[in-house]
Amino acid sequence: MPIKTAIPRKTFINKNQFPSPGSEDEKKLFNESQRKFVEQFEQVFPDRLAPRTVVIVPSLTLDHDMLSKIKGIVHYEERLLCLLMLLRMPLTRVVYVSSMPIADVIIDYYIHLLPGITGHHARKRLTQLNCFDASSKSLTQKILERPRLIDSIRQYIPDPASAHLTCFNITPLEKTLAVQLGIPLFGTDPDMFYEGSKSGSRKNFRISGVKLPEGYEDLYTTEDIARSLAGLKRSNPTLRKAVVKMNEGFSGDGNAIYTYPVLDMNEQLDNNIKESLLQHIKPVAEDVDGTLFFEKFREMGGVVEEFLEGEMKTSPSVQVVINPNKHIAIVSTHDQLLEGDDGQVYVGAVFPADPVYSIEIATAGKKIAQTLADKGVIGRFAIDFVSVKQTDSNWKHYAIEINLRKGGTTHPLFMLKFLTDGSYDADTGEFITASGSRRYYFASDNVVSDKYIGLTPYNLIDIAMFHSLSYDGTTQEGVVFHLLGALSEFGKFGVVCIGSSPERAKKFYDNVIEVLDHECC
Repeated sequence: MPIKTAIPRKTFINKNQFPSPGSEDEKKLFNESQRKFVEQFEQVFPDRLAPRTVVIVPSLTLDHDMLSKIKGIVHYEERLLCLLMLLRMPLTRVVYVSSMPIADVIIDYYIHLLPGITGHHARKRLTQLNCFDASSKSLTQKILERPRLIDSIRQYIPDPASAHLTCFNITPLEKTLAVQLGIPLFGTDPDMFYEGSKSGSRKNFRISGVKLPEGYEDLYTTEDIARSLAGLKRSNPTLRKAVVKMNEGFSGDGNAIYTYPVLDMNEQLDNNIKESLLQHIKPVAEDVDGTLFFEKFREMGGVVEEFLEGEMKTSPSVQVVINPNKHIAIVSTHDQLLEGDDGQVYVGAVFPADPVYSIEIATAGKKIAQTLADKGVIGRFAIDFVSVKQTDSNWKHYAIEINLRKGGTTHPLFMLKFLTDGSYDADTGEFITASGSRRYYFASDNVVSDKYIGLTPYNLIDIAMFHSLSYDGTTQEGVVFHLLGALSEFGKFGVVCIGSSPERAKKFYDNVIEVLDHECC
């Protein structure tokens, strides 16, 4: 007789029971959940002993073709491992979802940093889940394609009323995931994406009364770009360069620099620029030619604006949190470290920003944040500026863009805040620890060298221990590493160097480079 096999019923929640992505029913469920989040924020967030669950999905849900140009991009999911510091609250559970398994040595490295909590206690409250999928799809898309994984995440949420989802950036995919998990999302409704796009940013700067570069927004075609470039040149005949930016960019890789050739300033200027556009534009992203850049620009739209010149020029940013109750907090200012031929590629940051202007940019940032709060924006985001020195003590600040997401300055600040239990005072431009001391850091996401290829996270941690390149909780100074998963294959990692002065923070960084170059020679 043939053997009969009982077919068990499905043990996971069928995705068909959820409303269609983008539908009115999904929006209704999402909005109801977000309204309840206000109560959770007011009652649960302030109490370090309140039970809660934080689901962390560090998905970079951005343009696939542009992200694929960044080496080791899948390992950027590790940047939100800084949120493991939430485990210092003894009744907090963390569910961390990633594309691929994260090595135990990396998790142990973060757990070891937790102040006042044993590793065993923290480990019991940490759940790691992953997709076993190293493809270039966004992490959130991978999760949505796996209903059993969604069901697993739900099983680790004991009380949805005290849980929330946090992500790197928020798109309709993250909105759908929040609805399917049945928990609120700490961030801005993706229906408001335009407010943080390059075009929307420029409009919000004008509403806020904040200075911005001369330029044009809501562009899509090469004709739009050429017409805008011509308009800038007519307004300022001495202009040498302009920046063309896609509405959706990441670390400057959605930008291109246009260098004006010698042109006759006549009625044919628009057409002459259009015909020679490919010859004189240079995308910032490696391996992206003009043809691909314009193709992506047509899909996303974007802006054209003047390239700001100056003998002394910096790129500060202001990090803001708008809480669900609409309270605005300026949580940091940074001087961003930019590289590339025209200083368009983000590689790191110095914290806080220069005291000469940190209070000024914080004030401008708060004006912009108020405009966004009035429109319904919530969550953590950054506003980037370009500051040009006029005299010894006078700077002119231009708002450049709003990034309605976490960014390169998010995880270093989280680490400093969690490790020292301190906070940033926007009125003084200083970060003060719980013990009343000032702290500073020098951070980079892009410490990279071919000499480091082949080093494992074990090797780097061993080298750091031997050469005293670690964070010391007693002095609240030292070095914290991140992006360790990218080290062996790409020779790339990140570092946050915390010191009692800007000079000491930079010295820690210099020591890291000196030691690694010696060890890997």
